[in-house]
Amino acid sequence: MKCVSIDLDGTLLDDHHQISEANRNVIQKLKDQHIDVILNTGRQYADVIKVEGVKELKLPIFCLNGSMMYDETGKLLYETQISIELYQTLLETLQKLEVGILVYTNQGGFPGTLPMLRGKSWDEIQALFDQQDYEAILHLKDVKIYKLIAVVDETQLDKIEKVKEALKKHDTISFSSSFPNNCEITSSEAQKGKAIRRYENLRNLSFDEVYSFGDGGNDVTQFEVSTRSFAMENAPEDIKKRASDLTKSNNDDGVAYAIEEILKLV
Repeated sequence: MKCVSIDLDGTLLDDHHQISEANRNVIQKLKDQHIDVILNTGRQYADVIKVEGVKELKLPIFCLNGSMMYDETGKLLYETQISIELYQTLLETLQKLEVGILVYTNQGGFPGTLPMLRGKSWDEIQALFDQQDYEAILHLKDVKIYKLIAVVDETQLDKIEKVKEALKKHDTISFSSSFPNNCEITSSEAQKGKAIRRYENLRNLSFDEVYSFGDGGNDVTQFEVSTRSFAMENAPEDIKKRASDLTKSNNDDGVAYAIEEILKLV
């Protein structure tokens, strides 16, 4: 085992968005054995380091599905973005499909980020989308656009399938769902799997074995570059089928459980 890449929401974090003691301990155990551990998430950096205990872990953090990569000190190693022209095209497509839109930029999320929507009713969330001036984002000084997320109420999941169908004609983007009611859109260079390989090159490393953990569609590309991939028990069935192994749920320390079992074999 040379590298362990771990998704955050629904994987390392429990449903209360906390890192359990068992998961913290097993990450430290891996570090003590000089195994690279990476947090590989769809969240933006500011939302990652707000999570209690993340700073103390001192890990590289790949954000926005690989759009931005930070080392363990918080130094930016890499970034890729969506062009202004493509943003305008995608915006028009998503607005026609009548879905909510989150825009992640170097100046924050508009009208917010996924964690900021947590706990709000759909009417409250819809009001945020309705009030957002998406064209105004383009007038921000030196703005960089990293990711868009189409979001729908959980009673309208068919709209997400329509979004994915409409996006297929764009060969310069990647898209996947971190939750069934969303579709995350990034540059085609921004994928969790590509980020792992890019990190190897940037740090002049060679990961003979990669182990990855995840629960969503945006984890499939890291599964694809892994020696062994672990889907969480709480993952959708189609994601479980894409992984080589299953582990316990995020509420039952699934990451720690699997790693401890692997370390016993080692």
